This record gives sequence, C-alpha cells and structure tokens, in this order.
Amino acid sequence: MSRPKQEIIGSSPAFLTVLEQTSRLASVNRPVLIAGERGTGKELIAERLHYLSPRWSQAFIKLDCAALPESLLESELFGHEVGSFTGADRKRRGRFELADDGSLFLDELANTPTSVQEKLLRVIEYGQFERLGGSQTVRVDVRLIAATNRDLPAMAARGEFRADLLDRLAFEVITLPPLRERQADILELAEHFAVRMTSELNRELFAGFSDAVSQQLLEYAWPGNIRELKNVIERAVALQEASSKPISSIVFDPFDSPWRLRETPSDGTNENELSLPLNLPERVSAMEIRLLHAALDQSQFHQQKAADLLGLSYHQLRGLLRKYAIAGKQQRSQD
Repeated sequence: MSRPKQEIIGSSPAFLTVLEQTSRLASVNRPVLIAGERGTGKELIAERLHYLSPRWSQAFIKLDCAALPESLLESELFGHEVGSFTGADRKRRGRFELADDGSLFLDELANTPTSVQEKLLRVIEYGQFERLGGSQTVRVDVRLIAATNRDLPAMAARGEFRADLLDRLAFEVITLPPLRERQADILELAEHFAVRMTSELNRELFAGFSDAVSQQLLEYAWPGNIRELKNVIERAVALQEASSKPISSIVFDPFDSPWRLRETPSDGTNENELSLPLNLPERVSAMEIRLLHAALDQSQFHQQKAADLLGLSYHQLRGLLRKYAIAGKQQRSQD
C-alpha cells in the first residue's frame, strides 16, 4: 500500500479553505475536479482526497493526459485486446481496471480528445466500458479525480470540451489559489525546500535567508507557483558559496544572460540583428503592446495578475492600457 510522497505545507487562509474543502469531500464517493494554475499542487490535493477517503487502502492510480498522444491515451485508460492495433500481441488492462475499488487521478484533463471524453462519461455514469478492440463490457468501481489548468467551462462553451462530461465531473470543484495569493506560505515553503536541499547535499544546517532575499521572495509574482519556488530555492542553496551564511542573492530566471538565445519576434524583426536607423519610440511601443497582450492572455484578462506578471502596479498597468487604447475583454476583469 503506497502513501503520499510529499507533505502539504501552508497555513494561509486561502489554502486552509482548500484543505477544509478537500477533507469534507474525501468521504463523498463522487467525481471531483481540481482546477488551478500550473505548479499549484493539484496532484497533492488529489492524493489527499484519496488517502482521507474510505478507499485509502486501495490503489491510487495516476495518468497525465497530456503526456500521451491521442492514439495511445484510449488504450492506456481502458486497456486493449489482442490484435486491436499493430503491436497489440497480448491483452492489457488499462488504468481504470488497475484503479478498481480505488481512485484514478487524471491530470491535464483538457487534453483528452472527444472520443475519450465520451467513454469517460459512460464510466462515470454506469461504471462500465469496453477495452479497445473488444466487445465484452468491463465493470469497475473507481472514484475519478481530475485536474486542469484550463478554463473548462469556457472550453465547453466553445465546443472544445463536452459540456455533459463537465457537468458530471463538476460535482464539486476545488480551485487552488496561486502562490501569489498565499503570501503567508511563501517563506514557510521556501525554508522547507531549502532545508531539504541542504540535507540532500549532506550539509549540517541551513542558515536561512537574508532580509533582502526574503523580501524578494515575497514580492515576486511566481507565475510558475510552488514548482517554480522549489526550483529557485534549490538552485540558490546548491550554488551558495558559504553554506554557513544566510543566502544573500537569488536568481529567479536561470536563462537570464547577456548571451541569452532569443527567437525572432513575430513581427519579423530580429532583436539581435537590429538595422539602424530606426524609430525607437515606435519600436518600444510595439514591444510594450505585445507584452501587454501576452500578460493579459496568460492571466485570462485578470488585470491585477497581468500587472504582477509584468512587474507593474495595478495603476501602472491601467495607465498603459489607456495609453495604447487596449480595451475589450480585459476591461471586465479589474479585480
């Protein structure tokens, strides 16, 4: 019987609300959808749902739906019979059969094709399916836990995700707060990762962070959330010159370099091969507009989040939006 490999850390109000919701749902034998940005810990919440449930002693099976091509995903989920496709020389049980009486965690659910979504709906509703290439009905008792970093209701509205499947999955939705909304947890998580890395390097102790570094950690927007924080802290511990002293410098972007490789901008201009003379104000304005649109798209038009991604205050971002007359959807998302 396996156990969770990682502990859940955090005491901020937003995160404690999520943990309470998870604990309440653990014993309810219904599907649960976990939504959140990349790196927010969706798999850890899925594990908590399973190990606090009556199914805790049974299998907890995981599958990343984005890691497999469409041609293999259906076989991986539902299994296949001999001869169902080239190379299928023996019968194979899929993840649903392996998770029978336990829980199945499907990460990156938005990546599943329509044909697989139809079979998922049938399993949720009736607990049965056929293996790929087979006609015999297989019955299972599986609790499905799914996760996504996409806006599934919006995808369903556009016809990119089955609305009936979304309805069945969304018995309850656990939405994880991004790390930037968990200020009280940032330094606690940072110290946890630092202590663990110190132990991994066989050093005696972790001397902490300087006040300046602690402030930097709190002010950074963390677009990659906890996963990014872990990488930043482990890198800082591994590269510090004097392990007996507090960490006094930190690198957020390991690609930052005077010789950084960059792709040619979409407008066809190559920043490494500038042709002079040029109109500097026009070039700067074009770059600012591209960055504003990119930040708004990534933040799903949430202006405070977009400001954080650009290292701006909310009012600075609003000033630039007015300057370039960028209006429309983003004007509806100001809080």
